[in-house]
Amino acid sequence: MPLQRRLPKRGFVNIFRKEYTIVHLDRLNVFPSGSEVGIKELKEQGMIKREKERVKILGDGDLKIPLTISAHKFTRSAIEKIEKAGGKAREI
Repeated sequence: MPLQRRLPKRGFVNIFRKEYTIVHLDRLNVFPSGSEVGIKELKEQGMIKREKERVKILGDGDLKIPLTISAHKFTRSAIEKIEKAGGKAREI
């Protein structure tokens, strides 16, 4: 039997997949009110490891202060909670 038929098949790996680092909305309450939060500020607070990572903000928890947040992606609930607190969500 040929080699390619003797070896077991393995799964599929999508080489175009985009990985996102998750940041929950309630962790952003450590920033001062009215400040702008970007990738650099998240790195300084230790919420992400590298500045080249893609960041997605999830709507878990509540945001108590108005912030202008810049990230690669937001969930719908996160955008609603940010605007309800008086802030803005900007996609990079």
